[in-house]
Amino acid sequence: MALFTCKIGASDGKITYRDLEAADAAVLKKSLEDQGYFVFELKKKPFQFLFDKGVKRRKIDNKSLLTFNQEVLVLIKAGMPIMQVLDTILERHDSGKLSEVLQQVREDVKSGAALSVAMEKHGTVFPYLYVASIRAGERTGDLPQTIRRYIQYLKRVDGIRKKIVAALLYPAILVVFAGLAITLLLVYVVPTFSQVYADSGSQLPLLTQLLITFTGLLRRLFLVILAVTALLIYLFQTWKKTEKGHFIFDRFKLTVPLFGDVMTKYSVSGFTRTLATVLGSGIPIIESLRMSIGTLDNVFMEKKLFEAVRFIEEGGRLSVALERINIMPPLALRMLGVGETTGGLEDMLIDISDYLEDELEERMKIVTTAIEPAIMLIMGVVIGVIIVAMYLPIFKIAGTVG
Repeated sequence: MALFTCKIGASDGKITYRDLEAADAAVLKKSLEDQGYFVFELKKKPFQFLFDKGVKRRKIDNKSLLTFNQEVLVLIKAGMPIMQVLDTILERHDSGKLSEVLQQVREDVKSGAALSVAMEKHGTVFPYLYVASIRAGERTGDLPQTIRRYIQYLKRVDGIRKKIVAALLYPAILVVFAGLAITLLLVYVVPTFSQVYADSGSQLPLLTQLLITFTGLLRRLFLVILAVTALLIYLFQTWKKTEKGHFIFDRFKLTVPLFGDVMTKYSVSGFTRTLATVLGSGIPIIESLRMSIGTLDNVFMEKKLFEAVRFIEEGGRLSVALERINIMPPLALRMLGVGETTGGLEDMLIDISDYLEDELEERMKIVTTAIEPAIMLIMGVVIGVIIVAMYLPIFKIAGTVG
């Protein structure tokens, strides 16, 4: 995700500057225009690699945002006005990223700005979805309910993310240790045996000769291989940052066996839960869809969903629009259709998200169950071939002596 400085005009004629993250400029511009803004200027932040570090230092993680919202909810329910709420929280957080930003938010609120407007100035700290939810809560006069809904959303999203990380942790550890073991054999063990066999002057089996030749080339060309690999990674990253490259790569990710289905379910479950959250905050369906699209983090799926939004703007139903772009399983589409018919769309979207997350957990179990033995098998075969190749001359000598 890149960071862009945007000069935009609202429908009331007000011109503002905002820093927003997006996959590319075209998607961001379309998203802003669909939200009713006129885009005067869109510039990518220069020296992105340096600026990104500053953004990361300033960005509030989900845990901090969750704790902040829980405190705000308790204090508002206790009857405190928003200024007193901010003062109380600042007393508890006298230092750190959150305190620094909240101090600025407090000053803006004290000057008469709404909480959502004050937070919107810190787009790299408070997620756009969160600011929009706060704004909706201010409009409806039910800010506590909006914050409570967002807390539930954060907990669920963070929970499913942790489950995915936990599921992939063990295979990742296996891959690292397998790589280290094979590297140790090729760099240290094989050259040691090679020198012994070279001193003996005996004729080596073909497999041993091939392994020794490969190891020798690997050691001599190590820096060249490293440089070529780094160049290929750089070229790939450069290509992926282009609009066409990003689109093609994101589309490819969804077609990878096993992993493609996992990525699709993860993105769609997050999208439906986000959509349920913003709809529950009182935001109209079209605006809710446009806001929720940004949570997909996949340009290919984002463009397909923009097609669905245009279809709904023309009078189509949400379930039909999503069926046309084929990103949801049939059962989820039927559930969505029932939710539209009965007027319980928000609740049904949450049920769909729960269903997709359950499916995702099952698929992750299948993926990890398949990956672990595959890694062990490949590692065993590679290490076994290396060991056999190194010991074949010894077996040959022993057979000749016997």
